[in-house]
Amino acid sequence: MKKETCDKVFSALSELYPEARAELHFSNPFETLIATMLSAQCTDKRVNMVTETLFQDFPNAKSMLTLTQSELEERIRECGLYRMKAKHILEACKILVDNYDGRVPDTRKELMALPGVGQKTAGVVLLAAFGDDQIPVDTHVFRVSNRIGLAKANTPDKVELQLRDVINEGERSKTHHLLIWHGRRICHARNPECEKCPLNNGLCEKNL
Repeated sequence: MKKETCDKVFSALSELYPEARAELHFSNPFETLIATMLSAQCTDKRVNMVTETLFQDFPNAKSMLTLTQSELEERIRECGLYRMKAKHILEACKILVDNYDGRVPDTRKELMALPGVGQKTAGVVLLAAFGDDQIPVDTHVFRVSNRIGLAKANTPDKVELQLRDVINEGERSKTHHLLIWHGRRICHARNPECEKCPLNNGLCEKNL
């Protein structure tokens, strides 16, 4: 897709979703990291239900480490994949306490060295907790970008690189949220509501 067309796509989505923002609930870098780790293959709504009390009772890495893995599993069971997530969260918390005095690091390399933290999770933490201009590619960004023609790639990492080429610096974080909101509200994985979509006028390659 040409840069000029991409700009029109982002303009249309901005008009459709002026309030687009992160829908996970967090108030600091530690909460951002844990909530994002829990969100893998789980809805933000369900994660928010779990973290509301989890963060009240265990607000930092040191306090989280007072839980056994089985205890944490019970606290996060509703998020799915809870055994693996509990294991990774406790391992990550130990590294934070041992190596960073409980602080969440603010570089992609350090974040991705934490258990359970990949490219997408690191990007979300850098974007949401530290204000970096990132375009993390989750399942919605991946699907919508490929479907409408912003990118043509078969892995999230490749989609992210292609999006960086067509999104202006300073606009990537905003565009990340716009694509997620569009994927959740109109451009569904199954049965996208194309008749409601403002891109259904020559801006989406699916309908050309």
